[in-house]
Amino acid sequence: MAKKKKYNKIAITGNVGRQPDRTGTKTIILTQTRRGNIDIGDYMTALKAAENVDFPCWAKLYDIYEDILTDGHLSAVIQKRKSPILNTPIEFKRNGKVDEQIAVQLRSPWFRSFLSDVADTVQWGPSTFQFFRNGEWLGYDLIPRKHVNPVKRIILRRQTDITGDSFDDYADLVTIGNPRDLGILAKAALYVIYKRNATADWAQFIELYGHPLKEGIYDGWDEDSRTKMTDDLFNMGGSAVIVHPKGTEIKIHDAGSKSASSDLYKSFVQYCNDELSKLELGNTLTTEAGEKGTQALGTVHQSVEDKIERADRQMILDVLNYELTDVFTNLGMNTAGGEFSFVVPQNKDLSARVIIDQQLKSMGLPISDDYLYETYGIEKPKNYEELKAARMPEPKKQSEEKPEEEPEEGKETGKTDSPEEKVDKKKENFFKNLFSGFFQDAPEKGKGAVLKF
Repeated sequence: MAKKKKYNKIAITGNVGRQPDRTGTKTIILTQTRRGNIDIGDYMTALKAAENVDFPCWAKLYDIYEDILTDGHLSAVIQKRKSPILNTPIEFKRNGKVDEQIAVQLRSPWFRSFLSDVADTVQWGPSTFQFFRNGEWLGYDLIPRKHVNPVKRIILRRQTDITGDSFDDYADLVTIGNPRDLGILAKAALYVIYKRNATADWAQFIELYGHPLKEGIYDGWDEDSRTKMTDDLFNMGGSAVIVHPKGTEIKIHDAGSKSASSDLYKSFVQYCNDELSKLELGNTLTTEAGEKGTQALGTVHQSVEDKIERADRQMILDVLNYELTDVFTNLGMNTAGGEFSFVVPQNKDLSARVIIDQQLKSMGLPISDDYLYETYGIEKPKNYEELKAARMPEPKKQSEEKPEEEPEEGKETGKTDSPEEKVDKKKENFFKNLFSGFFQDAPEKGKGAVLKF
């Protein structure tokens, strides 16, 4: 018999001012994120700790994730990947009709935040949510990832604990994603660390060789002159300064080619950015043109990005239609017999749309007026039926007197022509009509003018 889940609420707090746990509440204690001074050794240590089979710990690795998200390029490509999901509405249909009661929840701010957090599962690895009812609205809490052990299905009071409370102690708790998945950020961290260190060396290179070198020579026996010269040189700016007494020699070994050395740092930083773009979007040309960027290559790269977008959308729909149906039902949102889906965007190029509609109508395809009003954003008049009836042509009245029918060939004689005779007559009439406009009728005998020869 399955163990009945308890309705415990997870509370999040720090060390200062922490209150003792109350009945029905479990408290987790947060620890400040460790930032800065991260090298490849720290990255490898954190990665091995997260991959530990018996006692995995994600705390150090997630601190690195928080730190690398300050990188501008990585943050931009992640947001670019999430934008199609956040900017496309989701609807819930039952028997082909939109459920308006659920649609209100899907348009609310909490649901948009939830979609963003679910999309981050691709970046971080598994995410754990606790849902609750807040008046007429649904709500949720994203449990801090450093305090969740999805492999053992426990909630950790402190991020370094190896034991904790079982998932079964909480109702409406849902974990999304593979428990062993470390997310895309595990791969992106390597390139951000390399890029950050290279950028620091690049900045030092600019500081050393980007400014002119200032040299001051003073009389070795005049201490006041040395002090005055040193102050003047340092007050002239941030460039490098050399001060030495007269008679001494200083040799400065400059870099062979400052331009080539600077390009080396620049090309390495660009390489790291390209690798981050490939990790997130599957391409580089949809973010930066590059030296060899062409429209054909851009189209191919955009096609790859579209496939990743469709995969992300399908992941979102799988979560909504399979992972959360029971949770939503328990919270009073009836999802039985229905399905979540993304709203298919309409073609916004109305100039091209109207040409297509005209061609379809000329081909005889019936097009409803409601479709035209909705597609082109035209307000339907209140007296629509009256205006439509006024535009309808009046039916033609049948003439009381029937036109005289010409006797068909063969009726006078009562004789019916054979099929061969009908064909011969049609040919004879055709040639008569063809040459009647070119030649005048010949004069009959005894009529017409006398020819004079």
